[in-house]
Amino acid sequence: MDGTSSTTGSGSPRHVPVLLDRVVALLAPSLERPGAVVVDATLGLGGHSEALLTRFPEVRLVGIDRDTDALDRSRERLAPHAARTDLVHAVYDEIPDVLEDLGLSHVDGVLFDLGVSSMQLDVRERGFAYAEDAPLDMRMDGTTGLTAAEVLNTYPGKELARVLRVYGEEKFAGRIADRIVAAREREPFTRSARLVELLREAIPAAARRTGGHPAKRTFQALRIEVNDELHVLERAIPAAVEAIGVGGRVVVMSYHSLEDRITKQVFARGSTSTAPPDLPVVPEEHQPELRLVTRGAEKASPAEIDENPRAQSVRLRAVERVRPRRGAAA
Repeated sequence: MDGTSSTTGSGSPRHVPVLLDRVVALLAPSLERPGAVVVDATLGLGGHSEALLTRFPEVRLVGIDRDTDALDRSRERLAPHAARTDLVHAVYDEIPDVLEDLGLSHVDGVLFDLGVSSMQLDVRERGFAYAEDAPLDMRMDGTTGLTAAEVLNTYPGKELARVLRVYGEEKFAGRIADRIVAAREREPFTRSARLVELLREAIPAAARRTGGHPAKRTFQALRIEVNDELHVLERAIPAAVEAIGVGGRVVVMSYHSLEDRITKQVFARGSTSTAPPDLPVVPEEHQPELRLVTRGAEKASPAEIDENPRAQSVRLRAVERVRPRRGAAA
């Protein structure tokens, strides 16, 4: 979902997918098989999906996104491959329901490109970016749920501080929360510029000189809270691992440490034997179901970061299913 973009003459964002060649290469062994099905769980503007459909002319794509605007744009982009695509309005932890509705018992690949998409960042009215004044919305699905403004205006101070500290890893969470509570009593928050100004004043000058824009961590935290991103991910990664058949792969691109930690933990559990450590021979039923394809978390090259600044924080991990799910047929 993440990627850099520029604005075209028509005002629509142009998507440059992160780590495109690496993603295609990682999924290739699973998708070169006849009848292969791949799930793009974070379809966004469809850049990765377009590459996969082009590279593998027989693959079937299931594209999932909670953002109806993204689905509309991807539907247009992927129109040449429409006969091989199913685009679904859903959140990525709903993978089991989506596959059941499509009559699919398993798939061969699942891709997650997490975080906020290019389109969401570049379309000012969505309220994700702190560089321009915009309504404080931040919903990936604009049809449902609390907005960022409602979070700022209604959460108790302690809960606001928790959100900023846990999801934004913000050192000054308590101080910022106190100022937000005081400011909203005078006037509710509706737009991003006022919040950015408050953050500049709340964070000490010495801290503002390092660590990027002073609003970055708070905006990240609000976005994660509004979209329940981490709880969704905690359900989605295990669901994806369950959905792949033997030889299938799950590829995850994360953009901050909390996402990457969840991914790492799920992959580690699946790739570790469940047998007691002192057994001389590990019985088949205790052998790991997954194999780590990447060594740790891969990062973008300096050349890609130069071309695509949003690739700077990406962390990529991949696993392959080497044994059937316990209790499932091969």
